[in-house]
Amino acid sequence: MKESGDGFVRADQIDLKRLDEQLQRHMSRAWTMEKNGGGEETQTRRAPAPQEWEIDPSKLLIKSVIARGTFGTVHRGVYDGQDVAVKLLDWGEEGHRTDAEIASLRAAFTQEVAVWHKLDHPNVTKFIGATVGASGLNIQSESGQLGLPSNICCVVVEYLPGGALKSYLIKNRRKKLAFKVVVQLALDLARGLSYLHSKKIVHRDVKTENMLLDKSRTLKIADFGVARVEASNPHDMTGETGTLGYMAPEVLNGNPYNRKCDVYSFGICLWEIYCCDMPYPDLSFSEVTSAVVRQNLRPEIPRCCPSPLAAVMKRCWDANPDRRPEMGEVVAMIEAIDTSRGGGMIPVDQSPGCLCFRKYRGP
Repeated sequence: MKESGDGFVRADQIDLKRLDEQLQRHMSRAWTMEKNGGGEETQTRRAPAPQEWEIDPSKLLIKSVIARGTFGTVHRGVYDGQDVAVKLLDWGEEGHRTDAEIASLRAAFTQEVAVWHKLDHPNVTKFIGATVGASGLNIQSESGQLGLPSNICCVVVEYLPGGALKSYLIKNRRKKLAFKVVVQLALDLARGLSYLHSKKIVHRDVKTENMLLDKSRTLKIADFGVARVEASNPHDMTGETGTLGYMAPEVLNGNPYNRKCDVYSFGICLWEIYCCDMPYPDLSFSEVTSAVVRQNLRPEIPRCCPSPLAAVMKRCWDANPDRRPEMGEVVAMIEAIDTSRGGGMIPVDQSPGCLCFRKYRGP
């Protein structure tokens, strides 16, 4: 990948949800039987040397299904003695791409995996590796060998037993979280995003569903489905990418954006972590889009929310991305918050007065 003068990496969209196109094509010719120049007999091309991100299928054991989605299934598994989550992605029949498209997808995939495989931070889910299906390639499962046809890709990431942050917040919706827990989760997320931004990576879909918890409740950023390397020119990053309720006004409006869209989304997540509630639960897509962009609507901040934490929310979800802090500054702001006196959201059945929200509609 080429770097511009200011050090920002320019790259095609990084999109793990499109591994249906990228993973399959990267090594397809290594296993394809092709005719020689005379077209009379076939021969097998020699497989290239393994890339550093390629897993050894013989070390992988696939277990039970833990999730199902549009692109395939997610399984528990063990890889080289480590508990992992295994994504088996299925993208249908081959033969629908031109040679030029295949070459472009192969190049994009190589860039993508080269970036994500090298990420190493305690608050970012570890991408362990991947392999592409091929004739004769089998992976061990609890019921025997599992064939991996060429239209199947296997992606391996670390397994996090605590599940999604969203689920954890829903479980605590009534009793709420202790303030120390709120600050700890916020710090984990802020540190993870600060690390990604330091690597010139914009997540673009920061939300509590995309954050996972390990057994000690450490938060790790996951699901880089729409993430991409940040373009040096914000005009190269446009379009409504993300999830309703977390999307920054400039993204909702289809304007150019940069890493500050993640900062906005962090502010919404911080509110959600504190309140254990959903932002804008009663508004439709069009209503949220209009209100956030045109009326500066933001979630209602409870009166019981400590002012230092409320200040972080307000700065992060500022309508002007240039006025939003960098995530490194957010980390420092949260680290400075005193948790010794409490300050968590009051449980629903203890103090209804705290639930009298004050509506915040912008700076």
